[in-house]
Parts: sequence; structure tokens; C-alpha cells
Amino acid sequence: MSEHGFHVHGPHDHEVEHASQHGHKDSFAGQIAVITALLATIGAIFSYMGGATQANAGLYKNNAAIKKTEAANQWNYYQAKSGKQNLAELALVLVSADRKEAYQRDIERYKTEKEGIKTGAEKLEAEALDWDEKSEAQLHLHHRWAQATTALQVSIALAAIALLTRRKWLEWGMFGVAGVGVLLGLAAVFHR
Repeated sequence: MSEHGFHVHGPHDHEVEHASQHGHKDSFAGQIAVITALLATIGAIFSYMGGATQANAGLYKNNAAIKKTEAANQWNYYQAKSGKQNLAELALVLVSADRKEAYQRDIERYKTEKEGIKTGAEKLEAEALDWDEKSEAQLHLHHRWAQATTALQVSIALAAIALLTRRKWLEWGMFGVAGVGVLLGLAAVFHR
């Protein structure tokens, strides 16, 4: 403002004054802000699910390792019984006739015990395989969630660039990448 009441202002001042008088709001910026908030919220949920599936994959792999160890212990026990059975069979050939019956009973007992041990070991191996498969499935889901989260993060970055540059094509790019992220999230939800 000059000394004589003459007021001069530039284009920026005019726009600020016009916006304050007429309630002009930047709908582009508002739209981008709301969409960015929604994408960040969805991304946070996807990130949480990705972390949960990664943790599950690790737990399931740990369970598989425990079952494999238990199966290996059972196979070692099976081998020990086989060794005792072999010694009893050797003794059966070497001992006098009056002691053969005791060794024959031992041989039969070892055979019976080995079958139970073998069944238990095979069951533990099957459980280990099941845990391994569950771990792989969770790891696959983890990758889906991570892909979905990454796509949403890229779309948020595109939103920021679109807001700064006011380029409509960047806004459409943001929607496209966000759509890919949501589709990847849906693929994870439906275990694809």
C-alpha cells in the first residue's frame, strides 16, 4: 500500500484474497490428500499382514525342523533295535540249543518293536513335510503382501509428485499403481 491509500498487489496476493473471500478450495490437492491417506491406511494393513505371514512361515519352518529331529531320533532308535536284533540272530547261531529259545523271543520282540518305531518315525516325517508345506504357503502369501505394500508405497510417491507438479497423468498413474497394489492384496487375501 502506498502513502496515499493506493493499493497495489500481485497475482499471488489476488489469488489469496480471492480464495479467502470466496471460499475457494483446491479440490485437486484435497482429492490427492484423501486418496493418499486411504492408500497409506490400506498399505499399513497390507504391511501388517505381510509381517504376520512372514512370522508364521518362520514358526512353521521351526515346527518342521522339530518334527524332522524327532523323526531322526526315532530312526536312530530303530537302528539300535536292528543292531540288537542282529546280535540276537548271531547269538542264536552260536549258543547251545537250550538257550536258543530266549534269543528267538528277543528276535521276535525286536521285530515287533521296530515296526512300531518305524510307523512313528514315518508319521513324524509326514508331519514335518506338512509343516514345510504350510511354511512355504505362508512365505508365498508374505511375498504377495509385500508386493501389494510396495505398489501402494509407489502410488503414494506418485501422488506426492502429482500434487507438486499438478500433472493429471501422474494422478492417473497413481490410481493405476494403487489398483495393482489392491489387486495383489486381494490375491493374498484369497491365497493366490
